[in-house]
Amino acid sequence: MKSFTVTKNDAGQRLDKFISKAVPMLPGTLMYKYIRIKRIKVNGGRAQISTRLAEGDQVDMYINDEFFEKKFNEYDFMRASRELSIVYEDENVMILDKKQGLLSHPDEGEYNDTLITRVKRYLYEKGEYEPEDENSFSPALVNRIDRNTRGIVIAAKTADALRILNEKMKKRELHKLYLCVVHGVPDKGKIQPDGSLLMEDWLVKNEQKNMVKIYKKQVENSKEIRTKYRVLKVNEKDALSLVEVELLTGRTHQIRAHFAYIGCPLLGDGKYGSNELNKKKGYKKQCLCSYKLSFDFTSDAGELEYLNGKSFQIGDVWFARDFDRL
Repeated sequence: MKSFTVTKNDAGQRLDKFISKAVPMLPGTLMYKYIRIKRIKVNGGRAQISTRLAEGDQVDMYINDEFFEKKFNEYDFMRASRELSIVYEDENVMILDKKQGLLSHPDEGEYNDTLITRVKRYLYEKGEYEPEDENSFSPALVNRIDRNTRGIVIAAKTADALRILNEKMKKRELHKLYLCVVHGVPDKGKIQPDGSLLMEDWLVKNEQKNMVKIYKKQVENSKEIRTKYRVLKVNEKDALSLVEVELLTGRTHQIRAHFAYIGCPLLGDGKYGSNELNKKKGYKKQCLCSYKLSFDFTSDAGELEYLNGKSFQIGDVWFARDFDRL
């Protein structure tokens, strides 16, 4: 038998979601059976799969010890690098500058050293994250960007912050601006009142190839994409443009694919761009950076309301700084 006390970070979850995180070695079929036959109880009584847990509730599990994950003195995230570029931090959130080449989350090729494992190590060593004190929550990233893209990523330190920011992201109350360098001078799209241009097309993703294709009109399995941009500088000698981009939809590889579709692929992009042009310029990595984040809440943000109206920016984007010498 083992008991768990529901903490603030665990509160609000359904019982089955809580158990699947707190006891990951327990198969789902057995979990549902044990809830049904009262071998899993909440506050000493019968519970339902859909029971919502509150802070201070006690979850008692009368199940075999083999299902409880053993605790180890060393955690996987302690193998991650300590290198972490922090733009802003408070008790609820971290705003990070993810470097080009670093994964946001582990994948089949890299498990230990990623942005999220670096965050966990940092908070653990600061004494702000103790895995053994958490039943089901661990620090999490609110957004992610591609491995080969540099830029701002938000990390939530608490469950409440994660819930609020996920909701704000879904409602598009967080606004991100990107900088990129493209071949040529883009001029496609509808002119907007602020002088920017808006491209509106359709995107289809090929999951197996991890690539997308853009269409002018809606086709089967396509999703609408809307990309707003303005040209900041033009290097006529090298036929390059420095462009600021705002995504009004957030699709896979949207910026890279959309500019390639209009004949202005990103400098250094080998997947959607021109390797021949990139080699002439000497670039193997794409010039793309999510450089600015603004909190523009239009609905209640609870304990994160203090972030409303604030903006954060990466100060030194190398390809923007050196654009005239590219």
